Amino acid sequence: MSAPPVISLDLDDTLWPVAPVLAAAEAALLAWLAERHPRAAAGHDIESMRRLRADIAARFPESSHDMTFLRQRALMEQFVAAGYAAQREGGSAAAEAMEVFLLERNRVCFYPDALPALERLHAGHRLFAVSNGNADLALCGIARLFEGHVTAANAGAAKPDARIYAELLRISGVPPHQIMHIGDDPLADVVGARRAGIEAVWLNRDQRPWPAALGAAPRTISSLAEIF
Repeated sequence: MSAPPVISLDLDDTLWPVAPVLAAAEAALLAWLAERHPRAAAGHDIESMRRLRADIAARFPESSHDMTFLRQRALMEQFVAAGYAAQREGGSAAAEAMEVFLLERNRVCFYPDALPALERLHAGHRLFAVSNGNADLALCGIARLFEGHVTAANAGAAKPDARIYAELLRISGVPPHQIMHIGDDPLADVVGARRAGIEAVWLNRDQRPWPAALGAAPRTISSLAEIF
């Protein structure tokens, strides 16, 4: 098959499994709060902090795509509720807590095929990341392999919204037919890319059935080693 000059890749659950990363980061954050700011941690566990973020997403639907905003706002409200009134103006404790979370959130464990595939693809293609989450390519150690990173936060919308793929087209400077997007999510990655006129490849590591409601199945791979 002909290889397009630009390849975009999802990050979470495409290059690494995200659930264990988030669980570890949330546990580290809660432990840090309990040690450094016990009043802010009192009465909270990981589930209660997740519920607070869900409530904020419902209260701020215009920012519900921005994972960093949701967590920052949740931490600020958690500190304020515990009597740290200065956090309402962006106090340092909540900001430091966010840094603790982000450091751990980017301690990813790559799938075995991911780094070899990225190195190989980087040698012959322009690579871009397109992600709804707040992973940091530099902190993950792979920034040198990517020309750019489109996030839901900087695009103003999350996949499959057309705006995030429009931002990919803008920063790559190529028409849709010169891009191939690879990701694990049928709706966000495949349907979203297709709507933008971009070829989509579904990375299906665990033999999930293709959702029939989403139309014809795309080209499907079970490993990034199968791309070309």
